[in-house]
Amino acid sequence: MTVISNGTNLINNGALDSAIPVGKMTLIKTLTASNSANLSFVHGASGVVLDGTYDTYVFKFINCHPVTDNHYFLVNFRDGGSAYDALKATTFFRARHNEGDGGDALEYVGGDDLSNTSDYQRIGNGVGNDNDESICGELTLISPSSTTFVKHFMVTTSMSEATPAHNQTFVAGYCNTTTAIDGVQFKFGSGNFDGVIKLYGIGG
Repeated sequence: MTVISNGTNLINNGALDSAIPVGKMTLIKTLTASNSANLSFVHGASGVVLDGTYDTYVFKFINCHPVTDNHYFLVNFRDGGSAYDALKATTFFRARHNEGDGGDALEYVGGDDLSNTSDYQRIGNGVGNDNDESICGELTLISPSSTTFVKHFMVTTSMSEATPAHNQTFVAGYCNTTTAIDGVQFKFGSGNFDGVIKLYGIGG
């Protein structure tokens, strides 16, 4: 089968035509937490790339499991210097349903968004620490090296809440700076954690 658009072959005999540019996902760095306080991705350190090499960067966090029960999973950004304190404006909403078939909600959570502050952004709240509980998801960061625009990011997570319940969380916002973002840090609100976070570049 051949698919043609505007005289250009998009699919030829079931395969994408090699002349069509397709943004590929390139693994840049994998960090593993083992009773760790945080995982930090810093441009230029240990093979981490977080500059104009790629237009878009994606962090995938896999089974991040906190030592402390019922705590927030957090992210923050570095815009020069050594502190993770970039100003952020964000929104936060979630879908929720507990194991007892109750507590269901689809809600905007105003207490978990930020209004141009340097606080860590909550991307999962109330993560449980039972042996089978964790949080997984991904964060997409757009053009972190831009010195023209603010730095947009989007987060989606799936987590086991301590109740126990399932939460799917949606966070979006921007780092309100035209300074390049050169570092991203993940941690829990209290205590250490185990888990894996992978950084990918898309396109380039």
